[in-house]
Amino acid sequence: MQLDLPFHTASDFRLKAEAAQSGDFRSKAEPTPSGDVRFTAEATPSGGVDERVEFVRVRGARRYILRVRPDGTLRVTIPRGGSRAEAVAFMHRHLSWVARERARVRRERAPVGWTHGTVILLAGLPEVIQLEARETGLAARYGNRSVRVRTALDVRPEVEDDLRALAKERLVRRLYELAAIHRLQVSRVTIRNQRSRWGSCSRAGAIALNFRLVQMPPAICDYVLIHELMHLKQQNHGRRFWALVEQACPDFRAAERWLRVDGRGLF
Repeated sequence: MQLDLPFHTASDFRLKAEAAQSGDFRSKAEPTPSGDVRFTAEATPSGGVDERVEFVRVRGARRYILRVRPDGTLRVTIPRGGSRAEAVAFMHRHLSWVARERARVRRERAPVGWTHGTVILLAGLPEVIQLEARETGLAARYGNRSVRVRTALDVRPEVEDDLRALAKERLVRRLYELAAIHRLQVSRVTIRNQRSRWGSCSRAGAIALNFRLVQMPPAICDYVLIHELMHLKQQNHGRRFWALVEQACPDFRAAERWLRVDGRGLF
């Protein structure tokens, strides 16, 4: 399963006119996150470009909902009594809207450039990026790390590459440490540049982690790792899953609040 970023700016397209015609799913009640049951994501053509789609059955939902996430992936909510076939048909009827929303999201989520004086987080601490001219070329220094850069106009690509390398070093080791503590077996760990989730865990025990976790305070990072590890025991986000999370990380609600409020700043 996967831990989705709580972006409140994600776009929803709710079934209104369709519900009026069919007599189904008329309620405006919002789905409850703890009731999610996810299907395997699949590639679906939209506007001639294959992009990932995730179908999520939500017991508390009363209508179909399309949501374009910040990374351009599409989440299709299936309400109580609905079917995947109906969800696919609903999605295909609104592909033009999906294409427009994906274009808008890409424009609005374009990364902000980093240059001399930009402050970023590293292990939860603010660090100022400082550019230095050296004999070997221009370098960007932040915290105790330094990386060569091509231009002073925007050093974000090189700094993020360095953060990703740091994540491979720190996150993989820490994940296996926590797995050993909780007596869990991880089959594989990958570090990714995800735009809408902090991590994911497959049924085969493969865990993917967002490299930006190394920028978080250690306690928040540990929570995300524990969250994914608990999916080795429970794949959905039901009550049993959250009970496992609370047992392993009693202060998980504070970590969730940090992710909602401060996590967005890492993008």
